Amino acid sequence: MAIVHIPTALRVLTQGETQATVGGSTLREVIANLEALYPGIQARLTEGERLRPGLAVFVDGVSVRPLLSAKTPDSAELYFAPAMAGG
Repeated sequence: MAIVHIPTALRVLTQGETQATVGGSTLREVIANLEALYPGIQARLTEGERLRPGLAVFVDGVSVRPLLSAKTPDSAELYFAPAMAGG
């Protein structure tokens, strides 16, 4: 099961929880399982078949592509964060 670290802005949906442990072998499955625990979180994380614009996800510290089909290894740690831009 993956450990998902909940960003501060989304903790209103998790009753203040800072992390959740959920199953899923892809980013899509992890987010769907988060949605089952915390209704409304999926809409804040996704747009169609991608992460919302301006949102990045890191799996075990490595940035992954924004497609929801990205693999999430068992016991991975996931972080959702605002994407950084600039120069």
